[in-house]
Amino acid sequence: HTPVPAKSRAPKSPICSRWSNHSTIPRRTTMAASPPAILDELFEVILLRLPPDDPACLLRASLVCKAWGCAVSRPHFRRRLHELHRAPPVLGLLHDLEDERIPRFIPTTASSFSLTAPHNRYWRTLDCRHGRALFLSNPQSPETQELLVWEPITGAQQRIPVPAALESNFPMAAVFCAADGCDHRACLGGPFRVLFILSVVVGQVTDDDCYLTSACAYSSETGTWGEPTSLPRRSPMPMCFTFYSSVLVGKSLLYFMSDDAFILECDLARHRLAVFNPPNHEPVCGQYTIMLAEDGGLGVCQRMDQQLKVWSREVSDSVEARWVLSRVVYLENLLPVGALVDAETRVQVLGFAEGANTIFLTTVDGIFMIKLQSERARRVCDESDDHLFCDLIPVVSFYTPVPRGEHRDPSLKHSEDAGGEEKTVYQVQQLINKMSQMLPGGDFVNAFDCINHAIENRLGFSSQKPLAPLKCANVLFVWKLTCS
Repeated sequence: HTPVPAKSRAPKSPICSRWSNHSTIPRRTTMAASPPAILDELFEVILLRLPPDDPACLLRASLVCKAWGCAVSRPHFRRRLHELHRAPPVLGLLHDLEDERIPRFIPTTASSFSLTAPHNRYWRTLDCRHGRALFLSNPQSPETQELLVWEPITGAQQRIPVPAALESNFPMAAVFCAADGCDHRACLGGPFRVLFILSVVVGQVTDDDCYLTSACAYSSETGTWGEPTSLPRRSPMPMCFTFYSSVLVGKSLLYFMSDDAFILECDLARHRLAVFNPPNHEPVCGQYTIMLAEDGGLGVCQRMDQQLKVWSREVSDSVEARWVLSRVVYLENLLPVGALVDAETRVQVLGFAEGANTIFLTTVDGIFMIKLQSERARRVCDESDDHLFCDLIPVVSFYTPVPRGEHRDPSLKHSEDAGGEEKTVYQVQQLINKMSQMLPGGDFVNAFDCINHAIENRLGFSSQKPLAPLKCANVLFVWKLTCS
């Protein structure tokens, strides 16, 4: 055996050398295959099944990507929400208390949620229906009365001047969709009507019957007010509307309840007004609220001691209309004991949510919502004791986020005088302050919404002059301090 010279030996390969040193032979790695893209129809089905009573979930989902944000903002998506879930949820309550500890919009949803409602320093809440809320200017803010129609979902606003002939001390108004054949599933931005109710002095104040109650309708399609319709007889006292809102029965019957618990019927089709009493009539504030009965007609919820009596009004061509007791709800079975303290005077019925069949009560232990169909109660606000709520206006709607940049508030346009500018700056600063309070608590969803509104208000409005440079600089300074 002849040994091979060292120089003629084949050099060891690096792999063999590493193998001889007991090292592992590297293996070729392959990239994992990307998961297949989710079809548009599939992720829309997923988003539709997010709980509608927790709108923050859908808002978070809309921020994932542009495609999802556009999908949930389409009218088609809102229609499918109605088809799948049927009854829309109660997103929250509007009220008129001037207390900074209580937000203008009180959420009633499963998790924290907020809507930037018009400030109660300038606006009094009147009504909310078909995706629109209605406000009346406070007497001390503008020179003349005006109405404000606000869409809670889109943030769009429209101001309606009230003619001088319709101005009164304690008016009431209602807003409703005016589109023919609309099912109110996606009527945001469409035509609407406003019915304005007022009592004015006719003749001399010393006369026995000097007050005349009238109604006048406004159409957004024509931008004009119609001819007023009045009650056939005058009354010695005006009909005041402070504690109650309205109920729409069918397409043409609107009902209002006055502070002395009389019910005013407005027949829009026949242009006729009528007044009648609720069952067991007692002129006590907070004892009644008008509502929709189970058959879709007019109903009344009456609070008596620790009970809620639900009445429906039966109307017949052959006999006079009468009230029929439908059911009795026993509050001691639904509310905690502490909420029923001084029930005779402290428990008040102050709101009904159309489309959700839900009653709202104020007690010494907070505000409670009661779903009449299931008779389930839940506290939605702790701040009720020592606070005298006049009225609670429920916001009933499916929430669908609006893509960033589409919020526009045309009513917030600046007037030539400094007053309008001061008002807008104040609203922007309120949004920023609200955002800064949300961030430490981790409420990033609501903070994002407030940032969105604040930026758009601060940068100006479509075809409107922006904020004055000095004021804008001041707002920017506050903004930087908040974000630092």
